[in-house]
Amino acid sequence: MALRGQEQRQAAEGLSGPWLNVWFLCFALPLVASNPSLEPEAKSDSFGRHFLGLDKCNACVGTSICKKFLKEQIRFERWLSSQHNLPSANSTFYEGNYTDDSESWRPVVLSRLVSPHLHDLADKSICKSAGKRKSCSIEAVLRATQRFQNWTQSNLLLPSMVQGLTPPMLRCPSQRLLDRIVRRYFEVVDVGSVQMKHFTTKDRLRLLYTLAVNQQPLILQMFPGMEGWPFPRYHGSCGRLMVWAGSRPLKKLYSSPLAQRADAAYQLLHITQSLASNSLRFNLYYTTASEDMFGTVEDGRLLIMDASTIGIIDLQEGFHSEENPQANHRDVFSCLGSSCQQTLPCESVRSSQSFILLCRHVLPKLLSPADVRSARLPKKAIMELAVCADHSQSDQRIFKAVQTLQDTLQALRPCSKDYGYRYPECKYSDKF
Repeated sequence: MALRGQEQRQAAEGLSGPWLNVWFLCFALPLVASNPSLEPEAKSDSFGRHFLGLDKCNACVGTSICKKFLKEQIRFERWLSSQHNLPSANSTFYEGNYTDDSESWRPVVLSRLVSPHLHDLADKSICKSAGKRKSCSIEAVLRATQRFQNWTQSNLLLPSMVQGLTPPMLRCPSQRLLDRIVRRYFEVVDVGSVQMKHFTTKDRLRLLYTLAVNQQPLILQMFPGMEGWPFPRYHGSCGRLMVWAGSRPLKKLYSSPLAQRADAAYQLLHITQSLASNSLRFNLYYTTASEDMFGTVEDGRLLIMDASTIGIIDLQEGFHSEENPQANHRDVFSCLGSSCQQTLPCESVRSSQSFILLCRHVLPKLLSPADVRSARLPKKAIMELAVCADHSQSDQRIFKAVQTLQDTLQALRPCSKDYGYRYPECKYSDKF
C-alpha cells in the first residue's frame, strides 16, 4: 500500500511538469472548445479549415495563397487596430490587410464565392443529386458526374464542356475565350499554356467548380489590372475564400464636390467603352449595373470590383453555336451559383446595353438636376444622361449622348495630386 501511495504521488508530481501541458492539450482543451461559454470566439471565426472552406476542397477555388494566411500576412481589418475581434463566419465579404514584408500593409477584400447560406444550399443539392439525404463527400459526388469525366478526358477546355453552366461570360464561349481561361489560370503551378496536360485531377475539379459558382476570380486573372484592365489585382485563394486588392466604395463619393463626382462619372463611361472596344477584340459587357460593382483606389482610379455579372462576346471568332440548341445540358453544376436561370442568347445583347444600364442605375447618383440648379453642371449633361438611359433610343443615338456627356464631364474634372493616375500629365494636356 505504501508503494502504491508513493507511485501515485510521483505521478501527480510528474503532471506538474511538461506532462501537465500534454494532458491539458489532449483532454482539457477539447472540453473548453466544446463549451461555447468558455470559448472567447467561435472556432469557425478563425482562419481554420472550416472558415476558409478547405474542408470542402477540391470543391473550392484553390490553395495558392494559403501560406499567407498561415504566416498571418493576411489579416482582418480589425487585427491592425485595438479591436482584436474576429468577424462572423456568416459574411460573404471581409475587409482585410495584406503584406509581403510584415511592415507595409495594403487593403484587400476577402470574399467567398457566394454567401455561406448559398454555399450550404449548393452543398446539399450536390448530396441530394447523389441520393444522399444528409451530408456526403461533395468532391466524390462531383468527380463521379459525366461532366467531370469529360473534363478528365480532354486536354483542351472545349465549348461543349461548359454548356449548361450559368456564369454570364459562358453565355456564348469561343475557343479563344476558353483558351484564355486556361492560360491565365493562376491556381496551378505552371501558367501560360492553353493545354491542361499539367493540370492534376484536383486542378480540373477546382477550375470547373469555380466556373460553375462564380466567375469573379477568373475574370480578374484573365484581364489583370497590370495590363491596363479596370479590375483589382487578384492575390489568390485559399479554400473557398478569395483575396483581391481593396478599394473605397463608389457611394463614398456621393457627398463629394461636383468635380470629384464628374471625374468618377467620366471614368465610368471611359472604362465601359474600353471594355467593349479593345485590342483583344473581346466585348466585355454589363448584364447588370449597380453602385456596388465599382470602387476607387488611392490614386483616384475607378475600378470594377465585382466582375461576377460581366458577359463576354468574342468579336474575333463570333458566337459559338450549339450543335443541338434544344438539348438539355443542365446537371448538378448548373445551379451551384446564385442563379440558374436560362440566359438570353448573345445575339440579343445590344451594343449599347452597358451604357444603358450604367446611365440608368449608376450615373444618376453621381450627377443630379441639383447640380444644374447650382449652375455648376451644364443642363445638357442631364439631358444626354436621360437619352443614354432610354432603351427605346437607337444605339447610334445613345453613343452620341455618351460622347457628349464625356466631353462635358472632361472639362469639370480636377487636376491635382489626389488624382495620381493622371497627374501631372493633366497639367499639360487636355487628353488627361
